Amino acid sequence: MSTPDPSDPTVPPLADPAPAAPLTLDAEDTKLVVLARGARGRAAAAEGAAVRDEDGRTYAAATVTLPSLQLTALQAAAAAALASGARRVEAAVIVGGAQSADPASRAVAADLSAPVLILADAQGTPLSRVAP
Repeated sequence: MSTPDPSDPTVPPLADPAPAAPLTLDAEDTKLVVLARGARGRAAAAEGAAVRDEDGRTYAAATVTLPSLQLTALQAAAAAALASGARRVEAAVIVGGAQSADPASRAVAADLSAPVLILADAQGTPLSRVAP
């Protein structure tokens, strides 16, 4: 079986793949996206993150990059939650556009027993929902 020549005018063009259905979030997860976007914007950082603890309290932070301290946005948000007494989180969001979470962010989400990790682009459009 031969491969069709795309320059042959008699060969119909391949159809574009159907766009993926947009990821929809509930109101509480949408709030996390808004908080993460705000943290990212205020700090002019590469990423922003937000978490919601088991009591419904939310914490947001941005990437920290200092000569003596480097934290992913999710690590910073988790540190704020832990410093406030949270033991685990119900959800975590990272805003910045990465197609996947970095290993350090995945590890902190797993450490806090986050059942869901949502990734969103810089505008806050949800890209994916993954298990840490």
